[in-house]
Amino acid sequence: MRDKDNTRSGGEVLVDQLVAQGVRHAFCVPGESYLAALDAFHDRDVAVTVCRQEGGAVMMAEAVGKLTGRPGVAFVTRGPGATNGSPGLHIARQDSTPLIMFVGQVARDMREREAFQELDYRAVFGTVAKWATEIDDPARIPELVSRAFYTATSGRPGPVVMALPEDMLVERVSVADALAAEPVETWPGLADMSRLQKLLWRAERPVMLLGGSRWSEAAYAAVGRFAERFALPVVTTFRRGHLFDALHPCYAGDLGVGPNPKLVSRIKAADLVILLGGRLGELPSQSYTVLDIPTPKTTLVHVHPGAEELGRVYRPHLAINASPTAFAAALEGLQPPNEIRWRDQAKSAHDDYLAWTEAATAMPGAVNLGEIMVWLRGVLPPDSILCNGAGNFSGWLHRFYRFRRFGTLLGPTSGSMGYGVPAAIAAKRLYPERTVFCLAGDGDFLMNGQEFATAVQYDLPITVAIVDNGMYGTIRMHQEREYPGRVIGTALRNPDFAAYAKAFGGFGATVERTADFAPAFEAAQKSGKPAILHLRVDPEGITTSTTLGAIRDKSLAARRA
Repeated sequence: MRDKDNTRSGGEVLVDQLVAQGVRHAFCVPGESYLAALDAFHDRDVAVTVCRQEGGAVMMAEAVGKLTGRPGVAFVTRGPGATNGSPGLHIARQDSTPLIMFVGQVARDMREREAFQELDYRAVFGTVAKWATEIDDPARIPELVSRAFYTATSGRPGPVVMALPEDMLVERVSVADALAAEPVETWPGLADMSRLQKLLWRAERPVMLLGGSRWSEAAYAAVGRFAERFALPVVTTFRRGHLFDALHPCYAGDLGVGPNPKLVSRIKAADLVILLGGRLGELPSQSYTVLDIPTPKTTLVHVHPGAEELGRVYRPHLAINASPTAFAAALEGLQPPNEIRWRDQAKSAHDDYLAWTEAATAMPGAVNLGEIMVWLRGVLPPDSILCNGAGNFSGWLHRFYRFRRFGTLLGPTSGSMGYGVPAAIAAKRLYPERTVFCLAGDGDFLMNGQEFATAVQYDLPITVAIVDNGMYGTIRMHQEREYPGRVIGTALRNPDFAAYAKAFGGFGATVERTADFAPAFEAAQKSGKPAILHLRVDPEGITTSTTLGAIRDKSLAARRA
């Protein structure tokens, strides 16, 4: 609040900048180091979600960045509060998500003494954040916060860290607010689009891969129209399934972990690959085997909003520095050839996708995750938001669920465990009218399971299905492949997760058979409470296509050969 002399505290100036930038949600764990900023939220129209651990708070902010394209905002206290938040920063970095983490800092006159919980945030986060800085002068808050929003959203989006000395936040200044920052769209040139059209006209086996961030509803729709006009097979990359309608006649499938072998073969055989928005990192590239490095044998068109990503790993035949939204708009001007030689390939690719996902594969034990995912895709509203963390359990979601709308998937391409529950909470805070479903592993859930208390506190009726196989499944899988039969460090003894939910004040149910899931899910929805469904699965069912025993036997046989 401005005083009679037209001054505000640094904390008030800071929060006013967030309001000016359109921020309506902030996630935090409170700390004395930024108390003045926390107080400033008291009189501002920003919903503050108080979390149970900084990792969860920053992941919630990252999820907001994914869903809105605008920086999610988190506040954490100094020292351990900041380091606890680092997993969320790493997700934002690898997932190209706009995010700003504000960190309390020791007073300016105490720096360089290793005061209580003091850290050099530029040094600690300099290799993860796009920009890490400390605000020494409250008069510069509008300037630096504006720069933070531009930095987080422009080019390849990513995280920004801003340290706030606690005495700076109480100092009073008279300063004007900054104007709202708008992301800078980078548009393809006419020559770029002309060259692309010529490459398409010469192609025999083209394919388009979608990934990255800086997408929009308009881009989603424009790419769908483009694919239909050109009968072009379209593939979504790891945990970006919401970028294309799964039932569009040109959809060829998901290029993630354990993809359809026919899809991988199709991409390797393509004579033109258009990579839009993504980097084609280790997981979607199948450990960098889909395209040759540095010079792909196929013709590669790489479209990316960050100029530094073009040519970084793959040398493209045509590099286009453009955001997905701008590039998708420019696609409207391209004309298909008079005869689309590859027309039958789109139908074949889509048929392969449907066959790969139509019916669940067999799975040891009484609970079949594939059948549950097939059931869910038939009952969840199309605008439902599905969230997951990291682990083999997510393979069933990405193979068998069919995403039909933009902005309906929150999953970390960085592979960070513990992401699903915070992401689900953030999604429900933003869109209380939409169904939010989270699929988590047992080890994955307990990385940030305490945030279930946050869901209860704010009456956020999310549903979390916990896949309990009593182990860190992904690591056990690798263990059996590399060191068959020598199991160590991967077993888990888990609580009764249904009782856990009830202890927090939520709904809990246990699923022992596939048939138990539907009534348990329906009861969870009717309860109106945050819910946990405890799925007890057979540990042998380690992926959608194999078992632990099969992996172990194959590894032992190879060693005997």
